[in-house]
Amino acid sequence: MNLPRPLRGIITPMLTPLVDPDRLDAGALERLIEHLLQGGVSGLFILGSTGEAPGLSYRLRKEVIDRACGIASGRRPVLVGITDTSSVESMGIAEYSARAGVSALVLSPPYYYSLSQGAFLGYLERFVPKLPLPLYLYNMPTYTKLAIAPETVRAAADIPNLYGLKDSSGDRGYFRAVQQAVSGKPEFALLVGVEEVLAEFIGIGAHGGVCGGSNLEPELYVRICDAAARGDRSAVEVLQKRILQISAGVYRVGEPGSSYLRGLKCAAALLGLCTTVMAEPYVALTAAEQAQIRQNLGNIGMPGLQAAQ
Repeated sequence: MNLPRPLRGIITPMLTPLVDPDRLDAGALERLIEHLLQGGVSGLFILGSTGEAPGLSYRLRKEVIDRACGIASGRRPVLVGITDTSSVESMGIAEYSARAGVSALVLSPPYYYSLSQGAFLGYLERFVPKLPLPLYLYNMPTYTKLAIAPETVRAAADIPNLYGLKDSSGDRGYFRAVQQAVSGKPEFALLVGVEEVLAEFIGIGAHGGVCGGSNLEPELYVRICDAAARGDRSAVEVLQKRILQISAGVYRVGEPGSSYLRGLKCAAALLGLCTTVMAEPYVALTAAEQAQIRQNLGNIGMPGLQAAQ
């Protein structure tokens, strides 16, 4: 499927529904994708950090790619995360994705060795031209140890087939600096990963968001993205309040280091979208923590909340 340039709207970083840590829940994957498409998202991003990709076997990653492309069936672009410590494995997933019908790829810096900006740019200059599909960079310094500097983004934007950046730093100053650096490239997409600042960043020129909460309530994120883009401050204020309620009620339950992803998967399970099963090293929240999230979702009137067993 051809990608609009720049890519706009909400691209959901999809959860990976599991039956056990190395077995896909195919029925739940279909249920989740249909939920997202009906909610109006602009694209599906599989095998990112929200999709637990680093914890999944390569066999399972390929199954997710095949099934997601089959279910989406060209109705929306499918983007696949190819980040790995090995460039050979990244290229292998990229080539597999191209054969499966994926629209684009997403890449963070390799996350084991420390890299300088120059070393990472050199890696991109050698690696990206060999890729079979368009690529979006993914700035996720919390997980990768390297914040992709604005000047590195600017240089990388000259590489053919590099279509944009997803920034999950949540840093307004950084975003402004990147925006200025690529100001001469209007087709280069700037996408926001931190949903609490989505509306603010859309208001200053971001093209869209890659927000985990859209797994739960995609219409909410689509609406705030649209409202921010048209400058409807009153609508943004109402919708932003709900996004902050989701953030506080879902992502901050349990141990801080893993609470976002474990809480999000728990909430999706409570909405009947998947199970709470996670890939190692994570495990589901405790029963008490799950009960707290159920209560929090009930307090904000989350549609689709399943009755307590």
